[in-house]
Amino acid sequence: MGCDMRALFKNFSFWKLIYCQRGATAVEYGLILALICLAVMGAVSNVANKTIGMWNNVATEVLAH
Repeated sequence: MGCDMRALFKNFSFWKLIYCQRGATAVEYGLILALICLAVMGAVSNVANKTIGMWNNVATEVLAH
C-alpha cells in the first residue's frame, strides 16, 4: 500500500514541482536580474543628481553676469 500511495503522490503537480530544478534556476535568475536593476537605478540616480547640480551652477553663473 505504501508504494501505491507514493506513486499517487508523485502524479500530483505539487510534487513534480518539488522534484523539478527549473523553478529554482528561474528564481536565481530573477534575483540576479533584480540586483542588476537596483545597481542600474542607483547609478542613474547618482548621475542625475550630478547633472542637476551642474545645470544649477550654469544657471547661477548666467544670472550673475
